[in-house]
Amino acid sequence: MAWNPWGVTVVEQVKGLVLVVEDERAISDLLRLYLSREGFGVHVAADGVSGLAAVRALHPVAIILDVGLPQLDGTQVCRALRAEGNWTPIIFCTARDDEIDRVLGLEMGGDDYVTKPFSPRELVARVKSVVRRAAVPMSEGGQITLGRVCLDRSARRVTVDGEEVAFTATEFDLLAHLMERPGRILSREQLLSEVWGYAAVVGTRTVDVHVAQVRAKLGDASPIRTVRGVGYGADRPSSVGGSDAADTPDVDE
Repeated sequence: MAWNPWGVTVVEQVKGLVLVVEDERAISDLLRLYLSREGFGVHVAADGVSGLAAVRALHPVAIILDVGLPQLDGTQVCRALRAEGNWTPIIFCTARDDEIDRVLGLEMGGDDYVTKPFSPRELVARVKSVVRRAAVPMSEGGQITLGRVCLDRSARRVTVDGEEVAFTATEFDLLAHLMERPGRILSREQLLSEVWGYAAVVGTRTVDVHVAQVRAKLGDASPIRTVRGVGYGADRPSSVGGSDAADTPDVDE
């Protein structure tokens, strides 16, 4: 059994290593137990600085990141990783039942969030979902082009006018899901079920924030449009760049 300075047993990483950045020992121990049962290796960091170092050294398949961490908080850790071009899926875990905090985490590049107290089984299910989306190429090969945006499903790559644009796993899957259905409007509840893989128990604001992030990255080339009170869709090629493409994101009242 190989030793390493981070205390990770390589043979246990059947499904990959999950990094848990959490300063509450009871919570990190519980997550270690449930994740290990599902075949994941687990490494725990108790503060933002050591968590950031662990990501760089261990290359986890997913990160469970507490927001209220000492030294560097969770949003600062996420911002630093995304600035480095590290797009490892991040699930925020927060005791702050405040929409502003949740939205901020997603805007920093988080893929999902849970609010304490949470169900360990639900959190593990979300970890499995983001890992699956990030690691497995989409089953249908080929490319989709809408206007100036080209999405390569098998390579999980998006370009605008030939220039690559970086996306999180969730952002990519959301854009792909819409571009594969040009002209069709999907409700937030449908998107949560079909892209995230679970029901709308977390609040549909999650979808709004991710759509806003995708639009911001694509700029005026974005094919996504809003139908207020209904949901989101990708314009057909003939209407990309038209007036609908400039719609402001819809929000829940």
